[in-house]
Amino acid sequence: MKKTVLFAAALLGVAAVSSSYAQGVRLGLRAGTNYSNLAGNVQNENTYNNKFGFLGGVMLNADITGDGFFSIQPEILYSQKGFENKPTEYTSTILGVGYTEKREGKVNYNYLDVPVLLKVNAGGLVLEAGPQYSYLLSANDETKVTRTRQPNGTPTVAEAENKKDVSGFKRSELGYVAGVGYQADNGLSLNLRYTGAFSDFVKSDNGSYFNGDLANARHSAFQLSLGYLIPSK
Repeated sequence: MKKTVLFAAALLGVAAVSSSYAQGVRLGLRAGTNYSNLAGNVQNENTYNNKFGFLGGVMLNADITGDGFFSIQPEILYSQKGFENKPTEYTSTILGVGYTEKREGKVNYNYLDVPVLLKVNAGGLVLEAGPQYSYLLSANDETKVTRTRQPNGTPTVAEAENKKDVSGFKRSELGYVAGVGYQADNGLSLNLRYTGAFSDFVKSDNGSYFNGDLANARHSAFQLSLGYLIPSK
């Protein structure tokens, strides 16, 4: 976590230096929603569905050209990512003897995202893109499995063990952000973005996580958010 704070401070420092060449620096707020899932080589991909999560934080916009056309905008955002389990039934029987399982629920991965965006504002139309550093703050696995012995068994329900354990995940990841939006003269904006990761988030020695389905999975999300840049003095 200490490295995360230092990294975020370094990014804001870069923005502050850039502001010495800029005509104006504005602080702002952002809030919205993630529509997230997994990308990469995901096994049994159709069982992992998109889920909604909260997105919110602060931003700093440094105007480089002096007319608002080109700026640098680092942000610090709390971001909920993850997926929902599509209720899927698995069967393991020989001559009708064995069991069936149904898995359902959702998994939340709570991140601190620090994107650094290059932003073009052409008469209100915004184009933006840049790298992003993400740090995993916490996780919450709400998956439950219903197992029924065959033939004619009684269903038993088991919830995920160690549901908040993050030791099997890579806490830091690098990714990217790109999007479009509209920004009004008063600083209010509506933005649609896509964000993805360059690396897998499950550690290589965590092969049993979701039966190994997510060994090569990466985070992926569409983001819809409102932003407000506070007018500079």
